[in-house]
Amino acid sequence: MLKCFNIKIVTHGELPAVNTQATMFIANHISWVDIYAINSVIPLKFIAKSEISDWPIFGYLVRKSGTLFINRKSRKDAGRIVKITTQSLQNKDNVGFFPEGTTTDGSHLVKFKSSILQAAVEANATVWPIAIYYPRVDGSANTQMAYADDTTMGQSMLNILEQKEPVVELHFLRPISTHQSERQVITKTAFERIAQQLNF
Repeated sequence: MLKCFNIKIVTHGELPAVNTQATMFIANHISWVDIYAINSVIPLKFIAKSEISDWPIFGYLVRKSGTLFINRKSRKDAGRIVKITTQSLQNKDNVGFFPEGTTTDGSHLVKFKSSILQAAVEANATVWPIAIYYPRVDGSANTQMAYADDTTMGQSMLNILEQKEPVVELHFLRPISTHQSERQVITKTAFERIAQQLNF
């Protein structure tokens, strides 16, 4: 998928080893590209909104990758996802999700939601923050890569195809231990590390 759109990935920081297990990777969210970019470094079971399952092509690909779908309109469904995610982490799977719960144009962060991080606490799993950034040649934020606000999937794809060689930077930050810690503290720490990396 990344090759089809000629997207270049640049990684920073210490990358997860191939034998990394029972780790929850969390990141800021800008585009549908985010999932494919992270998965190209380390395969994850992503937690995503249920609407993605119905997307043409992309929905099929994320379903095949073992994505866990959540109905964000239902509070009760969050409890189900926490239980499933806890079991997945206890089974040594790696899981990924975007705690902002939405996408932005990459120029700011939205406050992180903490509920799903309870799964990492219950499974005593490591939480590994990733800061995602799409730079232009001059280093400024490439907001044309964003799939946010009123941008349609078709328009997002065209915006990316119009670019010569779009770049996505993945900054793997220092992992966070969940041992004897509360999810709100872990969430705040992850938010601060990502915000600091992105200079927000």
